[in-house]
Amino acid sequence: MILYDLACPDDHRFESWFRNSGAVDKLIKAGQVACPVCGSKKVAKAPMAPRLAKSSPAEMAAADEKGELRAAMEKVATSYNNMRESIEKNFEHVGGKFPEEARKIYYGETKKRGIYGDASQKETKDLRDEGIEVHQIPWPRRTDS
Repeated sequence: MILYDLACPDDHRFESWFRNSGAVDKLIKAGQVACPVCGSKKVAKAPMAPRLAKSSPAEMAAADEKGELRAAMEKVATSYNNMRESIEKNFEHVGGKFPEEARKIYYGETKKRGIYGDASQKETKDLRDEGIEVHQIPWPRRTDS
């Protein structure tokens, strides 16, 4: 696994792990890597300092056994869930009417406000083609309900 520093056109910088150096280029080119801040799929590798492994494979395996990898993954999951909670708290859920409501807001037919809801890939593409800025966030199933 290789950790890469990435950046979107808005200069949001983030890190992501990839299987190998070829995988990062392939996934970026396919539009399968998105900025976690703005959702842009126009990301590129950012300049980064080399990271030299200080641990042997046996030491890394021992760290995994200590739960360090699990702790890191739990931290990511917590951050993701906090983002979801913030969106649910501060934005209006419009369900399947998302494309219609987004257009009404964009064209000034209703008050400007933050919304979230459901849209198909085609509906999302159509909104973007109209110049309406939308972002897709793949929500995992809730585990607390």
